[in-house]
Amino acid sequence: MTTTLRPSGPLHESSKGAKSRDYDVCVNSRPVGRIKLATHAAFGPGVAEILDLRIDDPDRGRGRATVAALAAEEVARGWGCARIEAIVPAGAPGALALATALGYVERNRLMAKPLPLSPPELPEGTTARAMTEDEYTAWVGHTRAAYAQDWIDRGVPAAQAHAKAEADMSSSLADGLATPGARLSVLAHGDEVVGTLWVAERGSEIYVYDIEVRAEHRGRGYGRGLMLLAERQCLEAGKDRVGLNVFAGNTPALRLYESLGYEATAYAVYKPLL
Repeated sequence: MTTTLRPSGPLHESSKGAKSRDYDVCVNSRPVGRIKLATHAAFGPGVAEILDLRIDDPDRGRGRATVAALAAEEVARGWGCARIEAIVPAGAPGALALATALGYVERNRLMAKPLPLSPPELPEGTTARAMTEDEYTAWVGHTRAAYAQDWIDRGVPAAQAHAKAEADMSSSLADGLATPGARLSVLAHGDEVVGTLWVAERGSEIYVYDIEVRAEHRGRGYGRGLMLLAERQCLEAGKDRVGLNVFAGNTPALRLYESLGYEATAYAVYKPLL
């Protein structure tokens, strides 16, 4: 029996080269599932993304998804893409196992934590305050460069990484410190600043966009203090859930989040198309 992809809709293509198309997954011309493929909204037409892949219940466990994913790679190569990506829900361990078997590598994972009603106490001796304009000017350039480097270190070409960092920072902090829904803070121990925090309202949650402990103060529990500050600010904003992203390989951060009760909600995976 032969598993193939059959277009179920037209090829959508923009003037800037973005593409998307829906396909039926077929066995001997019989539809058994569906897949949606598109070029990546953030990285441009040189990167493809599997937006959806579903196999109908009666045909699961027969290798249909594997063949469909490999066929999608061939389509992406035909579009001129050099990389393919996907977001795998944490509640779909079979999908994550399939992606791993096909050579996809985790780049980052999304995590979240529902909060109790009472705000946590900050570590003894620490205080929090709003970031000043002078601090923001120094912080934003440093953070943009570090964010781009995170992508570069995980397989994204430098030009794509810097373009994404510029776009993400510009859209998320369009008005700097006055950006609606955004909150930028510093954590201090005594009179000395030990770390910075950037959170913003995103839907029904507060999202931690950036957390950083200054190099000379690391290993002293200030990262936990910054996360507790994020949880306090979440409750102050009338939200009850904190979300965040952690890049693969950042083991200290992952251990911190897990120790605080954060759990994975999705995995972002990628694969070079050789």
